[in-house]
Amino acid sequence: MRRKAFDAANRVAQEKLREEFAGKTRKPLRPYAEAKRRRVAIDFRAQDLATPAFTGRKVLRDTKLADIARYIDWTFLFTAWELKGTFPAILDDPVYGDAARDLFHNARALLKRIVDGKLLSPRAVYGFWPATAQGDDVVLFADDDSGREVARFPMLRQQGAPDDATPNRSLADFVAPQDSGLDDYVGAFAVTCGHGLDALVAEFERDHDDYSAILAKALADRLAEAYASLLHQRVRREWGFGGKEDLDPEGLASEKHRGIRPAFGYPACPDHSPKQDLFALLRADEVELSLTESFAMLPAASVSGLYFAHPKAHYFHLGQIDKDQVEDYARRRGADVATVERWLAPSLRYER
Repeated sequence: MRRKAFDAANRVAQEKLREEFAGKTRKPLRPYAEAKRRRVAIDFRAQDLATPAFTGRKVLRDTKLADIARYIDWTFLFTAWELKGTFPAILDDPVYGDAARDLFHNARALLKRIVDGKLLSPRAVYGFWPATAQGDDVVLFADDDSGREVARFPMLRQQGAPDDATPNRSLADFVAPQDSGLDDYVGAFAVTCGHGLDALVAEFERDHDDYSAILAKALADRLAEAYASLLHQRVRREWGFGGKEDLDPEGLASEKHRGIRPAFGYPACPDHSPKQDLFALLRADEVELSLTESFAMLPAASVSGLYFAHPKAHYFHLGQIDKDQVEDYARRRGADVATVERWLAPSLRYER
């Protein structure tokens, strides 16, 4: 009897889960044309648009590992080891504390070895370009006068309709539109702390020390993210609005500052393929950064993306989109619909 009762209850529970999942997939989407009309309403004013200290690109090869290490957000190291909690509280967690303290001790010891021995070689390339929004495209120009286009980044737009008051966001909303007559700028960057990692990992693997090999890769990833945070701080100062920031590394990690640095492949812009245009703009090959056929960065311990400086720029999640936007995006990307559907598969509302 108990088995029959359990089976019946389990079937009811599973049906409820199926209904809830179906409900999520049935959440309404706005037509793309309507979503574009419901863009983030920003009254662009000249006083809100910062002018950077230079335009074009710069290469950095002399940033010290010790300076980068100060900006490590350790929480994500524990997450990689499936230890749930935020740093430093996780060190005293009643469940994960012992394992977290052991991991932290080993990580700091290996980090010291890496820093003291200069075992990794940080490299970065970044810059600023005059920019405008043309519809949902962010367009970058060589300079303020020639009008010569050097990069175009078609952006995606939310189509979800949670309520009438919520706009449908796109990263293009945070750049002054073409008809505003205002001078605006967008930045771009790519950083890596992966050069030298293969040799270090190979050394551990020769010694059959898989734990240290994995830890080295995780630390290189943390250092790359830390370098991105450190560089963004520099960028905000060179853009003229970050000079008065008084933020320690923890404050920077919690993004208590003006400006965002979204990366292609992440929530607001889940398509990885624009990294091709980003790397071409930055000439990232000059710092030995490249892409695989599937747009993964090499070395793997690397971070890249765009900088947006408007005071109202913020991160958001694209959510699901419909075929009307996919077709428009394919046209703007100069790609066929089937290819774009493959790039954006996790974001599609419909079955391909």
